[in-house]
This record gives sequence, C-alpha cells and structure tokens, in this order.
Amino acid sequence: MTVTEDFSRLENTYQMEAEVCIVFSDFGKMQNVCNLLVEKLGTSVTIGPPHFYHTPEAIDTLRRQVCVAAVGNTRQKAQEVCRLFGQSLGKPLLIREEETKEWGGHIDSHLSTSLDSLTLQERIQHATAYASCRVFAVFEIRGKENKRNKLL
Repeated sequence: MTVTEDFSRLENTYQMEAEVCIVFSDFGKMQNVCNLLVEKLGTSVTIGPPHFYHTPEAIDTLRRQVCVAAVGNTRQKAQEVCRLFGQSLGKPLLIREEETKEWGGHIDSHLSTSLDSLTLQERIQHATAYASCRVFAVFEIRGKENKRNKLL
C-alpha cells in the first residue's frame, strides 16, 4: 500500500488530497474495500478502475498447476484404457513435460489507449492468464489380478 498526500492552500482554506494505492490478490476483498470507502466517505472519494496484472510467482504457480493437472489427466486416461482391457495400471515409469503454452494475462499496449472504454468484465477477460501443457507418460501395466488374491 502506498499513500501520497498533497496539501495546498486555496484562498483562506487548506485542501488536502490523498491517493491510496493498494495491491490486492483477492478480487472480492478489493470490491469490499472499495464499497466500504464509498459508503463511509461518500462523494469525497474517487475510486479509479483496477489495474490487473500477474506476478511472476503467480504465473509460475499456474504453470505448475497445469502440468500437474495434465499428468493427472494422462494417468486417468491410462487407467480407463487398462480397465477396458482387464488390466490394472501400475506406477509411472517416465513422465516428461513436452510443451507448455501460455497466453493472455495482460492488456496489450494497443488496448491501453482505450482502457477507459472497457467494462470491468472486459478488463478481467483481457487480463485473464491461460496455460496448457502437453505431457508424455509411460506407466507400468499389471496383468489381471486373481479374484482369489483380492479376497485374501
């Protein structure tokens, strides 16, 4: 949070302007704080539109989550194929991340001139980051399990 204050004298009175910039990681909390400020301070407060961005840490977390989800999806598909053939899926023998793609997550410079004309939903849409990951996995396949062994 940063606060910038400006004092000025206007004829026989003094005027103070303060600018408060806050970084939120939760959109809901930001809306609640904005609503509270407007409710308590009324027309004396002006709230500018939010500026959305992703930290490098957040993008890195997104990449990891997408890769883990891709491996989970691969395992689930392999398990379904094994069930189809009456086999059971064993442990992974090899997992390799083949390709990761990212797109979105920022407002392009050519849009920055018309930022004020965008609705909040459009701003969120332009700022949303997407990622995809392609993985290669090799799993051990176990033979049919004996029903007698399951009962023991």
